[in-house]
Amino acid sequence: MKLHNININERMMHYNVSGLSIALIENGQISLTEGFGVLEAGTANNVNSNSIFNACSISKFLTAMLVMKLTEQGILDLDKDVNKSLLSWKVPTNELTKNKKVTLRTLLSHQSGIIDPEGSFTELNSIQDIPSMVELLEGRTLYCNESIEVKYEPGSDFQYSDTGFCIIQQLIEDVTGQPFKEVMNELIFEPLNMENSTFELTISQARSEDFSCGHNKNGELVDGKYPIYPYPAASGLWTTPSDLAILVIELINSLKGESKIGLSKSNAKEMIHSQGCKDWTGLGLFIDGSEQEIEISSLGWGVGFQCLMVANPYLGTGVVIMTNTDLGVHQMKGIIGEVYNAFTS
Repeated sequence: MKLHNININERMMHYNVSGLSIALIENGQISLTEGFGVLEAGTANNVNSNSIFNACSISKFLTAMLVMKLTEQGILDLDKDVNKSLLSWKVPTNELTKNKKVTLRTLLSHQSGIIDPEGSFTELNSIQDIPSMVELLEGRTLYCNESIEVKYEPGSDFQYSDTGFCIIQQLIEDVTGQPFKEVMNELIFEPLNMENSTFELTISQARSEDFSCGHNKNGELVDGKYPIYPYPAASGLWTTPSDLAILVIELINSLKGESKIGLSKSNAKEMIHSQGCKDWTGLGLFIDGSEQEIEISSLGWGVGFQCLMVANPYLGTGVVIMTNTDLGVHQMKGIIGEVYNAFTS
């Protein structure tokens, strides 16, 4: 796979994109990493392979991998009523949960019956304290201003939900007794040497030169430079395309029985298997096609950032594209789509 018929720097100028970073996977290995542009408009701080971008909702892919690892250890169960393990907060029961319970499987596949309240899950407001997950789920924060409840029978519909992954985060913290970020570090980041990945809610001055600033569609810096989301499991990941590629390769290897983190072939297959009422949703990612040609994907889109992860796990190929600019259009209708098509055409 090579870039065909595209001048990335020219296309970046066309779209007012400040910085872009790519990692390419071929034969189950990273075959290319390349950075373009700058981390902050108006500076000479160039993007390189260690430059860290906001992954936004691609965080959900990592959370799913962590859930599967904890399932492997017998700490979690995909099909158990989450209320049997939640300690700090419980999913309110009602008529809709009488026959069908909220489970990790339905949460990971966005079919839990949970619908995000309108206007919820914005970036961190600098004048507000970082909320606890319980405060958020109880509707006592600006980020989610109504208490969470089941709005449709679990498993009967698909509603994309950040709230669902907040519940997953609280569940992980309740069953392990550790902060989510520490569990992720111990079970995913450290064994895979994902050294440029973090779920920290602050960016230290010492490392700020590695972090990309967010920009709007006009190429202007967003307020605060570094948008933070105070619900890590749903959208709090900062990482590089290379680190995301490492995680994709871990999934590829797990499907061959060669996992570094101890993920079984059967659990890896479950992640990329159609779930519930929709054939295009797996566990923490989306799927297209079937059998050996199946394609998995995860998209991130937030204030100042857009990114895309696509892979064909049985073919050992994939690409991760991250930008520090929100174009205001779907990834495939902007520069990310052009770069992706240049690789695949």
